[in-house]
Amino acid sequence: MLKHGVNSLRRCCPAVTYCTFEYDPVVWLLSCLEVTASSRHYVDRLFDLDPQKVLQGVIDMKNAVIGNNKQKANLIVLGAVPRLLYLLQQETSSTELRTECAVVLGSLAMGTENNVKSLLDCHIIPALLQGLLSPDLKFIEACLRCLRTVFISPVTPEDLLYTDATVISHLMALLSRSRYTQEYICQIFSHCCKLQHWHSCGFKSLPQPLLCANGPDHQTILFNHGAVQNIAHLLVSTSYKYVFTQVRMQALKCFSVLAFENPQVSMTLVNVSVDGELLPQIFVKMLQRDKPIEMQLTSAKCLTSMCRAGAIRTDDSCIVLKTLPCLVRMCSKERLLEERVEGAETLAYLIETDVELQRIASITDHLIVMLADYFKYPSSVSAITDIKRLDHDLKHAHELRQAAFKLYASLGANDEDIRKKIIETENMMDRIVNGLSESSIKVRLAAVRCLHSLSRSVQQLRTSFQDHAVWKPLMKVLQNAPNEMLVVASSTLCNLLLEFSPSKEPILESGAIELLCSLTQSENLALRVNGIWALMNMAFQAEQKIKSDILRGLSTEQLFQLLSDSDVNVLMKTLGLLRNLLSTRPHIDHIMSTHGKQIMQAVTLILEGEHNIEVKEQTLCILANIADGTTAKELIMTNDDILQKIKYYMSHSNAKLQLAAMFCISNLIWNEEEGSQERQDKLRDMGIVDILHKLSQSSDPNLCDKAKTALQQYLA
Repeated sequence: MLKHGVNSLRRCCPAVTYCTFEYDPVVWLLSCLEVTASSRHYVDRLFDLDPQKVLQGVIDMKNAVIGNNKQKANLIVLGAVPRLLYLLQQETSSTELRTECAVVLGSLAMGTENNVKSLLDCHIIPALLQGLLSPDLKFIEACLRCLRTVFISPVTPEDLLYTDATVISHLMALLSRSRYTQEYICQIFSHCCKLQHWHSCGFKSLPQPLLCANGPDHQTILFNHGAVQNIAHLLVSTSYKYVFTQVRMQALKCFSVLAFENPQVSMTLVNVSVDGELLPQIFVKMLQRDKPIEMQLTSAKCLTSMCRAGAIRTDDSCIVLKTLPCLVRMCSKERLLEERVEGAETLAYLIETDVELQRIASITDHLIVMLADYFKYPSSVSAITDIKRLDHDLKHAHELRQAAFKLYASLGANDEDIRKKIIETENMMDRIVNGLSESSIKVRLAAVRCLHSLSRSVQQLRTSFQDHAVWKPLMKVLQNAPNEMLVVASSTLCNLLLEFSPSKEPILESGAIELLCSLTQSENLALRVNGIWALMNMAFQAEQKIKSDILRGLSTEQLFQLLSDSDVNVLMKTLGLLRNLLSTRPHIDHIMSTHGKQIMQAVTLILEGEHNIEVKEQTLCILANIADGTTAKELIMTNDDILQKIKYYMSHSNAKLQLAAMFCISNLIWNEEEGSQERQDKLRDMGIVDILHKLSQSSDPNLCDKAKTALQQYLA
């Protein structure tokens, strides 16, 4: 087994003797001009014939590059990396030399992102993975430390860890070798464990992996290789010295990424016991105030992921009394910026779908007011005396605003009172409007999510939203935005187009119909649903001109395309749009006079198709609306196929479909309207009256009453 693993690793780790760089010639020339004589001297010594001089040269190089990014860049330009990798892989090199080479390469990787790119171009990862097969522990630790440094860089594709199936197994086996192998391997796992859909959302463009392509994601691979069992015991240590705390922290981070949105891992974690104590209990202990802040936060993330995956109930005391209060504490202005950001975003995720947790969070430590401070940071009189920290926070202050918007969105997702408190918070609507125009796309997206959450309030749609004209920046957001932004913004627009929203009219005047019609043609399902949903809301009790503009904008071809969409949500919203378009008699008659043939054809196709009860009920309701028209009803009366379908559904086993068919009949035979006698006679000849008599004896009170009302039209 081990031999197979070694051979497999070696096949994917060829000896590296050279590498190429794709430098801009001008940049390369300028870099070369800065190379000093001493830098050349370090590289020249790597080629000495005396092994001891080579070793001393590598040691001197190690000392020279520590904390010196310019020196690191010089050595890379001069070709030090290929030679270091060559020496590292040569079996004739001493273990000490190979170890020092790994240390220098790790130091080079701690420089700029360009340094890491250069190392990757020279195939450093396969060379280091090959080094893990050595029996020498110090060399293994040096290789792991370098691998850790390379993999934590944002420019390193995570999938490079998974290109050979034996690598993960070998890393699991190395976990028990030392406290350093434990720390480094856990760090590597936590940085290389990403959900596959992250990649498809544009986070990082990766090469096709041998193991992951069309196969298991990173979490599943690590889980199947025993990550939970191998890492769990690292959380418990008899010593609290720094190095052991580091191991515990890295193990904890590993679990936080393994459990994220993964029910399988979460359900396993909740039942794992270490030294007689269940993992959730260990996580709760790590939430205590005397533990390092990073440990508290990461433990809270683990418990949050397990809760969202259904492994822990939302009303469990470890969530309500421990995890939630811990995350609220992290939002305090006493905490560092990154702690406040992570605390708020994790809390937003924890309470996102649970009404009771939202209510508890909203009254914990004045959270709603506390979040307002996120928008005031850094204040004119800052408590930060560390200039570097202040500079860092100034560059990252937008992350606080993003986190605050996210948490406000989760808090206000369901409860009207909470939404009211959020909107009444100091300058809240102005902050949202400003957020919609920020340069950071992440802040804009978070602001739109917050706006969407608050737009579920009828009261706020009528007041605050109108007072601040939020529709204006929202319409700007909808122009040329990425799909993720468009989905949330168009969902918000759906709410702003409800009939009681004062924003509806100015949105219409701003050209929304054309925009929404274009969304219905999107390949993105959520955008198609939102586009047709917004048009449905727009058409409700609208003027005839607006309805005509919608039909003109959609076109008959697109309407049929939507009615034949494979997604039932698109179909239902399209039927809802048709139902709203075909309301009030003058509108019904006008639309059916121009689009009647196509609409009747569509109705026929749906009633004949394999659709669920709700779809067919909605379609019959459209027919009932058409039957209420003055001239439009003749399109039904002259269509024997449609009449037979209505008759069929009057005798259907489902009461909803029977009732919808009855509405059609009632509108057709209403005796106060011209031509009613002829319509009644034709329907009597079809056997409709006999069916009405049967339905008048129905045990369903609605059917019974409707049938009796219809029969009275024949008696009048």
